[in-house]
Amino acid sequence: MAKERGRPRTSTVLWEGVARLLEAAAGSGGSGSAELTVVDLGGGTGGLAVRVAALGHRVVVVDPSPDALAALERRTVEAGLSDRVRSLQGDASDLAAVLEPGSVDVLLCHGVLEVVDDPAAALRAAHTVLRPGGRLSLLVAQWPATVLSRVLAGHLDQALHVLSDPDHRWSGHDPLRRRFDRASATALAEVVGFDVTAVEGTRTFSDVVPSAGTGSDDALALLRELESRASASPELLGLAGHLHLHATR
Repeated sequence: MAKERGRPRTSTVLWEGVARLLEAAAGSGGSGSAELTVVDLGGGTGGLAVRVAALGHRVVVVDPSPDALAALERRTVEAGLSDRVRSLQGDASDLAAVLEPGSVDVLLCHGVLEVVDDPAAALRAAHTVLRPGGRLSLLVAQWPATVLSRVLAGHLDQALHVLSDPDHRWSGHDPLRRRFDRASATALAEVVGFDVTAVEGTRTFSDVVPSAGTGSDDALALLRELESRASASPELLGLAGHLHLHATR
């Protein structure tokens, strides 16, 4: 069972969703190949930022960890993209201080709202730095999937705790401070002024399938197909480990 520690892994389904959002943002400027200014909030070592930069965009990674940003610099040099990726040390509360209001085309906020002091303040800061019509890619951990994962792991007491705790944590040792569902995540984004245009599920099955069951290329291909189809299924959305919200300022 994968542990929910640190920034969520970028699954194939998630990357495809991010790529569609970037394409839509570029198209809204009149050209599907327009260079975008993208901010990756909490982007850490740049696993996602480098992929975005490789598409021809300019990326700013904002992260509080100097060690992560040092690793990011090494990664961008190795990828030959150091001219397209820059780093700023800070967190969500620093966005308005380090970036000009209305200067960002796309803001990636993945695995951030679960750990910050004030999720609404983080989204307000994102709203401020995005240009009118700018796009938000918001990824949040979803609590119903955590109930299922705790049950499958045999931790029934923790599953019950997720259901009863207002922040949907499985115990006081839970690395996340809170989890969301579709209604709560959508409401939080909308209350600060975003228009949520799509909600997709990611890691619906990947975190509960035993690794032994995906050892072959055929099994991995089937799992990717399952994840892709489940991401857009309203019936399966509640089982997704994470929700990917697309929103417009």
